[in-house]
Amino acid sequence: MLAPTEDQADEESGRHPLDWHNPEFYHEDALFAEMERVFDICHGCRRCFSLCNAFPTLFDAVDDSDSGEVDGVGRAVYWQVVDHCYLCDVCYRTKCPYVPPHEFDLDFPHLMLRAKAIKFGKGALPIRDRIITHTDAIGKLASIPVVSSIVNAVNRSAIGRKVLEGALSIHPDAILPEYHSDTLVRRIKKRPAAVIDAVQEGSTTTGKVVLFGTCYGNYNEPSVGEDLVAVFEHNGIPVHLLEDTRCCGMPRMELGDLLGVAAAKEHNIPRLLAMVEAGWDLVAPIPSCVLMFKQELPLMFPHDPDVAKVKAAFFDPFEYLMLRHKDKLLNTDFKRSLGKVAYHVPCHLRVQNIGLKTRDCLLLIPNTEVETIERCSGHNGTYAVKSECHETSMKIAKPVIARVERVNADWYGSDCPMAGHQIENGLGRKSAPVSPLTLLRIAYGL
Repeated sequence: MLAPTEDQADEESGRHPLDWHNPEFYHEDALFAEMERVFDICHGCRRCFSLCNAFPTLFDAVDDSDSGEVDGVGRAVYWQVVDHCYLCDVCYRTKCPYVPPHEFDLDFPHLMLRAKAIKFGKGALPIRDRIITHTDAIGKLASIPVVSSIVNAVNRSAIGRKVLEGALSIHPDAILPEYHSDTLVRRIKKRPAAVIDAVQEGSTTTGKVVLFGTCYGNYNEPSVGEDLVAVFEHNGIPVHLLEDTRCCGMPRMELGDLLGVAAAKEHNIPRLLAMVEAGWDLVAPIPSCVLMFKQELPLMFPHDPDVAKVKAAFFDPFEYLMLRHKDKLLNTDFKRSLGKVAYHVPCHLRVQNIGLKTRDCLLLIPNTEVETIERCSGHNGTYAVKSECHETSMKIAKPVIARVERVNADWYGSDCPMAGHQIENGLGRKSAPVSPLTLLRIAYGL
């Protein structure tokens, strides 16, 4: 175990920062010694057996071993456990009784991240993984007008999907994101500039926000960003889309490419900080991107004051709206009820520990009922599109899909658009998910 000092612990959670600059972090023998220690504790506890496939992979291997203990499990299985961890952080935040300050000092996600970083450094990754996590490059290419039509046609074609499966091991049944030549940046440029009012007295927010559009929000589902802008401006909150940004770094982190994360941070943080120092708050439409700035970057760069300032100014959209409501500044003049909504809470929103703000906001709409589903969708970034993981991802999603079917709601969706499409896939693609931001816009009659 890498031993951090007390003053290195995150003040809010007691969690130790990621000690990724320490040379010992990349020593494989030290890694396996720590994995054996942690796996032995996990094997004795087993509270996390239902979260993802990392834990069943470990527990089944232990149960099938000659000794019935972790010492009977080979290193190949350890790497399988690593590959099945998609860093959702739910085990650390909601299940594990042995996280700091407990003397066992477990941080399963950061241990898996350490293993992924070592694997990345060895070059032991399929070319597919390196390609599909370059979201900015793919988005820029695939959003070229002619190219976007070709890419979308290939992704919808049975023949095209067979080619993708053969070339990159992308599962033919996985829903792939659509690409738009009319990106969020281009759409927002067409909108008239909002009038910026003075900050309201007594408010915990500035009342004006910078939108970090995200690569997914810009290229794949720009309508969600448009809905966010419409809802916020309807509430008198001007929105400025920061154009010159890069991917938040979460896909690179899930790959173990910590230098890639650092490079994204070096580009994004100065631009975001300039807006914070000019009096703006920050929001993003994708929970994983919000989590990157609120948790992951602060844990990677615990002594960087600029990262800390950006963290303090970053909000989930519904967290922001409910803070406005607390200050009696939210517009609750809704024009339409939504009936019954099946609302899935994505893992990267659950672990922000802000409560169920999306649900609470939707419940302000008259004659609206919200069925909240707090289970993993199984999508988890790139996990669900990989040929070797897709069927497992759909198995993880089964309880969520069953709940959506049982509720028989008028609408279903998730704050994470990718999770919403995973549910859509499990429902046989009979109906499409709807973002909660879209639902709020509908309720406002915008």
